[in-house]
Amino acid sequence: MWILLVALSGVRVCDEELMQLGLTLPGFVERSKVIASLPSLGLLTLAGMTPDRHAVVYREADQLDGDDLPSGFDLVALSTFTAQAPEAYALADRFRALGSAVVIGGLHATVMPDEAAAHADAVVVGEGEPVWPDVLRDAEAGCLKARYDARGREFDFAHSPMPRFDLLDLERYNRITVQATRGCPWRCDFCASSIRLTPRYKTKPVERVLAEIDAVIERWPRPFLEFADDNSFAARGYWKRLLPELAKRPVRWFTETDISVAQDEELLGLMADAGCVQVLIGLESPNATGLDGIELRGNWKLQQLDGYAAAVRRIQSFGIRVNGCFVVGLDGHTPDIFDAVLRTTRDYGLFDVQVTLPTPFPGTPFYDRLKAAGRLTHDGQWERCTLFDLNFLPDPMSPDELIRGFHGLVAELYSEEETQARRARFKAHRRLRVAGDCAA
Repeated sequence: MWILLVALSGVRVCDEELMQLGLTLPGFVERSKVIASLPSLGLLTLAGMTPDRHAVVYREADQLDGDDLPSGFDLVALSTFTAQAPEAYALADRFRALGSAVVIGGLHATVMPDEAAAHADAVVVGEGEPVWPDVLRDAEAGCLKARYDARGREFDFAHSPMPRFDLLDLERYNRITVQATRGCPWRCDFCASSIRLTPRYKTKPVERVLAEIDAVIERWPRPFLEFADDNSFAARGYWKRLLPELAKRPVRWFTETDISVAQDEELLGLMADAGCVQVLIGLESPNATGLDGIELRGNWKLQQLDGYAAAVRRIQSFGIRVNGCFVVGLDGHTPDIFDAVLRTTRDYGLFDVQVTLPTPFPGTPFYDRLKAAGRLTHDGQWERCTLFDLNFLPDPMSPDELIRGFHGLVAELYSEEETQARRARFKAHRRLRVAGDCAA
């Protein structure tokens, strides 16, 4: 068979005023470019599971000619997040009209399989790896099933295949993704991460992770990697085995984690030695009002709040930049939240900051709660699930208060002056650490 794998990625924003702001704000633009130029590791992994008798082509959606889609593919597989779902459905419809069989998977298809089925010959629910061989077998026989449900057939990372990095045009990307862990031990009610795909946190064997990284290095001698992990360092013992081996390789990298990484200076030292440049940490709210009840398994983040500032400084003292993420408009947030976020980024000395609006993604407890309360304002308009477009009624702020305040905060946070001040604070704190080490 001829198989086309299509990835839909990048930053979407419906709010035209915010998009215009983003065009001139350095921090906002830099992060947007990073998100927009990451390949789909999931599709590359499926390609790695595909027998050699099949020809596989990988494309980003924006590489496909809008007026003249390529024809002749026996199977087209699309993976999409919620914000890109309408675009994915439109592409699927057009490929089917050309005679190709279409399969859709990913987070959105997993939680909205009936919707996706209206645009596909088959829908993959859950992790793709356990069912991909079945999809290929049935597609080759011309008898695709309507649904391939991987739930209850959890994929063992010990059998993880080598992703087909050779399918990529590396000039399109400023980072290459690899994965060491999947899932997250925390259950935040607004989170639409891979916990929707897999029921538990799991780690990939160290030797397989290193083999993937070596495969990347063969094509890109000094790569910048992004670990496609929801919460990398939840299993510290695992990383303490991986990091010394990673330190032997010419890589720099970024990942996502939680604030507890600051509690382990041995781990921080290993991370720095292994080329960790930046970690993204969900701080969520600078005050207790927004954090109280945000997790379904307790109030762990609320319990960490008083130590946030010291934790950020400790991480950054190792030369590892912290990108602190705040969500403004959580229940209980008043218009004071915007000044609080700005003040907090300065007090913590954050190198960088990411601010978003709460977004009720389908399949999350947050979505279910707002839907039951009648607070969804654009239900089903998935293109608004961007993290930057408001699609629910906040409480106690009005929608206008939240949107206006968010615009003002973005303009202030990502101004040239504020961006350079964050960089300067980071360098100053790092110098203090180095001076202390020398004195010791």
